[in-house]
Amino acid sequence: MQILRLLPLLILLISADRAYAHKASDGFLYLDLGANEPATLQVELALRDLALVIPLDQNRDRQVTGEELRLARPDILNYLQSHLTVLASTARCQLIARQWGLTRHSDGPYAATRFQLDCPGNALPSTLQYHALFDQDGLHRGLLQVNQDGDIRLTALTPEHRSLTLDAPTSPVWSTLVSFLYEGIIHLLIGLDHLLFLLVIMLPATLISARAPSSASDNRFLSGLRDLAAIVTAFTVAHSITLALAVFKVVTPPIAWVEIIIALSVALAALNIRWPVLGEKSWKLAFGFGLIHGFGFASVLAELTAGTTQTVAALAGFNIGVEIGQLLVLAVTFPLLYLMGQRRWYREAAVPAVLVAIIGTSLFWVAERTAAI
Repeated sequence: MQILRLLPLLILLISADRAYAHKASDGFLYLDLGANEPATLQVELALRDLALVIPLDQNRDRQVTGEELRLARPDILNYLQSHLTVLASTARCQLIARQWGLTRHSDGPYAATRFQLDCPGNALPSTLQYHALFDQDGLHRGLLQVNQDGDIRLTALTPEHRSLTLDAPTSPVWSTLVSFLYEGIIHLLIGLDHLLFLLVIMLPATLISARAPSSASDNRFLSGLRDLAAIVTAFTVAHSITLALAVFKVVTPPIAWVEIIIALSVALAALNIRWPVLGEKSWKLAFGFGLIHGFGFASVLAELTAGTTQTVAALAGFNIGVEIGQLLVLAVTFPLLYLMGQRRWYREAAVPAVLVAIIGTSLFWVAERTAAI
């Protein structure tokens, strides 16, 4: 059967890994470079991420107690010191642990360690290299805030870009804008729940009649592409609003409940194709759900940019990046689906099967995320 062509996609959706269904794995780094104070670096990694490389839960009861964390402290320090490199020119700076504790971000507890940087000749650091967790999770990001005499610079360290030159002459605003534009694209492309939502929005425009004249089909393709571009832009405008509200702490809903509603919104959007109880105005649907998804995007930025002068640049870059990512997905996916839309097997078998898989996956996420609260 032709439906077998869609089997790999269905398997992918049903067996989607947890890392793609939840908040991305982020580490937070805060580097302070003052002219009159010793340079310091604070590193915060989620306990759930550290558990991938260090046996935190020694009695395997699925809980990490304070005692287990204290016992694991030397291993955590060794791990950080071996996966962080700070250079002053070509000489390596020593990382001296000064403070240790726990902090909490939107997705749970993080181990926080504050290092004093002892560089040869009391020189200022020139390069920072970050290698933590990349081998365990290729989607991990080290979100870095550099404070150099009051000038704030924000960037993201990734498996492809693990090093940052600290003394390079660059505009902090431009550097932040470009860095988070890239992160916006990547965040969209690796966020399976957001991708499924885009797929659901696209599907109705691909259900064309095989008996339609070719000229009419061509016109409908161009019209559909324009309409979809407007719809995903409405989604971007909506999530930009709530993303800004969350980052500036005007509204800060619990991220756990936001993730549940995001998963539910994907299922409802898929059901709406068959039973349009939410209406058939796709741009209104995209705008409404975009408001919810914006709070999910905020988990990437809110905690890093709080109180900095680069918040607007980070927001602008991230939102532009998400929009570019959406348009890239649209430009690649819609023409392929539109061509398949002329086939009877696509309309009568493939689309229903994909919708069932999307609804099943989304409801699984709802149950999984509810159980984690």
